[in-house]
Amino acid sequence: MDNPSTPHILIIYTGGTIGMIENPETGALENFDFEQFKLHVPELRQFNYHIDALAFDPPIDSSDMEPRYWIKMAHIIADHYNHYDGFVLLHGTDTMAYTASALSYMLENLGKPVIITGSQLPIGQLRTDGKENLLTSIEIAAARDQMGHPVVPEVCIFFESRLMRGNRTTKINSEGFNAFRSFNLPSLAHAGIHIKYETHLIRRPRPDAPFRPHYLLDNNVMILTLFPGIRKEVIDTMLSVSGLRAVVMKTFGAGNAPQKPWFVESIRKLVNRGVIVVNITQCFKGTVEMHRYETGLQLLQAGVINGYDSTVEGMITKLMFLLGHGYSHNEIVRLMNTNIAGEITV
Repeated sequence: MDNPSTPHILIIYTGGTIGMIENPETGALENFDFEQFKLHVPELRQFNYHIDALAFDPPIDSSDMEPRYWIKMAHIIADHYNHYDGFVLLHGTDTMAYTASALSYMLENLGKPVIITGSQLPIGQLRTDGKENLLTSIEIAAARDQMGHPVVPEVCIFFESRLMRGNRTTKINSEGFNAFRSFNLPSLAHAGIHIKYETHLIRRPRPDAPFRPHYLLDNNVMILTLFPGIRKEVIDTMLSVSGLRAVVMKTFGAGNAPQKPWFVESIRKLVNRGVIVVNITQCFKGTVEMHRYETGLQLLQAGVINGYDSTVEGMITKLMFLLGHGYSHNEIVRLMNTNIAGEITV
């Protein structure tokens, strides 16, 4: 029998490059099989942990990721929550930041690590980054402080030596191993010879409240990216989508938009229809300050909500989460201006 103090870790393979293993006879890439997986990562045996694994059947390419799969992940974590000390979720890189953001809201008052990782090269290839990402993610998921509490009870992304808060992370590189960055919040840990945790940055669950999973999402949302010369007809067509409930508007600089009267009037009409409009900057680093320039103040006066220093992934999934739970318009506005999972700096 296991020692009661032995960490129990559950690996959840959803899909993605990291779980693809090359068949030595055909050269074809085959889907995740944990027993075969362990042959390619013999270092797993060196952990003094109890490690189990389960996989989506069929695996989901991250380009096909959507809310119903986030709900499935949340169910798996909730169903196994009392039996494991930490979770490592293997995922394709393209939409990993969206998944991490969604789960950060769906797993309310999380008290155990959910570390999401993947790789740019399959685990069986000679130069794969998958081994390092996987092994370090498992070690972080099992890490305890001197009081026996999880070191990182958050939904995080670990990639190429950096542990980042999931809802602050964006994919920035399609071919390098340094694929992700958290621009507006420092990394929660750096993995070198030792794993150095920035404990003052890590969120903790409320001790007086239970872990509470959520499974309701509403994807009647859209992202509107402004660009110089954007036409009225384009905006009117996009914003007239039937059933639209929220828009994440990616503006210039510190939250600025064209001063054209037709543009401001289109946004005002949208807000008056009850559609939530959130302003985030197209810049990777920095925050929205709509009161700073006239070009941003006009949006504030039209009823646009400040998205602060959030990522587009963090905002679009937050809106899906809040809309899915049937909050009133005023309550959604209040919560969009509230840091509920470490997603914004207010």
